[in-house]
Amino acid sequence: MAPPKELSGIMVAIITPFTDDGSQIDAQRLQQHIERLVQAGVHGIVPGGSTGEFTALTVAERKQLIELCVEYAAGRISVVAGTGALSTKDCIELAKHAADTGVTALMVVPPFYDAVSYEQLQELMSEISSETSLPLMYYNIPSASGLSLTPEQIAGLSKCGVKYLKDTSGNAPALTELLFERQDEITTFNGWDTLTFYGLAAGAKGSVWGASNIIPELSVQLWEAVAVKGDLKLGRELWSKIFPICKFLEAHQYAAAVKTGMELLGIKTGGVRKPFKLLAEGPKKEFAVLLRDAGLEVTA
Repeated sequence: MAPPKELSGIMVAIITPFTDDGSQIDAQRLQQHIERLVQAGVHGIVPGGSTGEFTALTVAERKQLIELCVEYAAGRISVVAGTGALSTKDCIELAKHAADTGVTALMVVPPFYDAVSYEQLQELMSEISSETSLPLMYYNIPSASGLSLTPEQIAGLSKCGVKYLKDTSGNAPALTELLFERQDEITTFNGWDTLTFYGLAAGAKGSVWGASNIIPELSVQLWEAVAVKGDLKLGRELWSKIFPICKFLEAHQYAAAVKTGMELLGIKTGGVRKPFKLLAEGPKKEFAVLLRDAGLEVTA
């Protein structure tokens, strides 16, 4: 079955599993994880983002990751490839490769370390769009990119090929404006874990969500309850289990915390690449309690 033309629902900001020594992407672990996500009912995966440790991957590994994700998704769910880089040249190289591989859309974080101007960002997005003809998702993460845009400026990127937004600003009023006043210009996905319930209730088209690596079933249940059925009572019950997990993840190095959660469930990830490490025993034990409270079976 071909992936939907319009993105919506639970889009998992997927981890990048490594071999035990961290030297390579572990294809078998990735395939098993994607299969688990598909069986849980998620609507798409977003490889090559922050949760996927894209800054720790070589260009060759980033390309390999996208190829494997498209192969293992096998048209059952959407694949949105993270293709942001520090230069236009690298952005376009990664974007063209992802387009040729068969992804549904491209997620682009602006160059980080030195923030670009709004005009430079517009030019970058326009160039990527013209080179690939795929819809773009702007990854709005001011804490990492150093680029803070107004809702008007974000919506204005629609003139540069940007159709979707992953909003990881944590700015609820700005998210509200985008959902209620800019919905005809750009399709907004929540990308800030602890705002997921609010974002879905307010009308976000879905969530690009790292926690869904750990809790895909609960994530899909929340989407169905709040966004599809409008059952806020059930949504609040589900959110009472999910929110402590999201709050915990946001309080730690995110990719390391997500992979620690998966390891606690018995899912081997290969850990995170140095200088980062999986969580120490204290936080790990705290996390195990939260996962059990959410009804998950902690095996490690």
